[in-house]
Amino acid sequence: MEKPATRHLSLDVFRGLAVCLMIVVNTPGPGAHPYPWLVHARWFGFTAADAVFPSFLFAVGCSMSFAFGRPSPAGAFALKVLRRAALIFLLGFLMYWYPFVYRQDGAWMLKPFTDTRVMGVLQRIALCYVLGAFAVRYLSLRWLVGLSLLLLFGYWGALQAFGDPADPFAKLTNAGTRLDLFVLGPRHLYRRDGGFDPEGLLGTLPATVNVIAGYLAARYLKAADGRRTALMRMALLGSILAVAAYAWTPLFPMSKKLWTGSFVLLTVGLDLVLLSALAAALEGRAPNPATRFFQVFGRNPLVIYLFSELFVTTLQTIEVAPGVGVYDWIAENLFQAAVPGPLGSFLCAIAYMLTCWLLGYILDRRRIVVRL
Repeated sequence: MEKPATRHLSLDVFRGLAVCLMIVVNTPGPGAHPYPWLVHARWFGFTAADAVFPSFLFAVGCSMSFAFGRPSPAGAFALKVLRRAALIFLLGFLMYWYPFVYRQDGAWMLKPFTDTRVMGVLQRIALCYVLGAFAVRYLSLRWLVGLSLLLLFGYWGALQAFGDPADPFAKLTNAGTRLDLFVLGPRHLYRRDGGFDPEGLLGTLPATVNVIAGYLAARYLKAADGRRTALMRMALLGSILAVAAYAWTPLFPMSKKLWTGSFVLLTVGLDLVLLSALAAALEGRAPNPATRFFQVFGRNPLVIYLFSELFVTTLQTIEVAPGVGVYDWIAENLFQAAVPGPLGSFLCAIAYMLTCWLLGYILDRRRIVVRL
């Protein structure tokens, strides 16, 4: 009676691990530079931090293999997918608008809509979810692979054709930035990267491949039913994709911010290796304290991620001194005072992640699972 509840424990742990690491990467303690592996590559290159968001998209695809397992009428399916995507997109937009006010000359001012970023992490998830959902609904496995290749090579071609011929992969002259500036305008883009939005519109296309890959991996994992040879094949495929990513890099440089094809191949490859390792270690076994920790994150990933972003923004909005938010003060006066340098920054992020985990634990204890 226990096996059905635990047979896909690896997927729950994988999803929870992605959420956990997203929080740690997004909230380093101020007062010192984080460890280099917790910082995104500036443009080209790859760090451990770069693997987190694509892993979350991969987990979204994994969830699709279960959510879409039962047949449903086309109209009901489309309505459900579009409704969920619209809610996720709206939540992401409101998250970036929050706290809706800012201080200027000692007075609180309403943050205007005209200066609010339109795209973002949740918005990209929403768009990738829509594209991925309709793809897995109507395409066979062979066509899903074909679509993935088309998206990767089509995106490569679009950057070459519509970017600056002298430097098609540059931050401000690539085709994605040009599209964002044309459709959204400069005032609705990410402000911290010189006008480039790392979650822009065009990059949604290759990012959808991470979702499709997660769906295919979960389907394969269910069919494998824990067989070691099948898991070894999954790990081997992941290794081949990682090698292919570096072989492609001289032609299509690896960049998380640009979400290049080589970046997609590497992150999908790493996710396949990690998922196969988790499946080999966990499938058919009962949960233990370590797996339950990540399951808490995995059961309410959207709620916990939203809380992690909104709560730290709230802490920073409350100033204990001019220009010093509560989170800054805690990081510098507690963690940096006790453990100066990158380790203090890392421990602050871990403490904040555990605070977010506590919310998930309370929801889990009360058997509350929020679904849009």
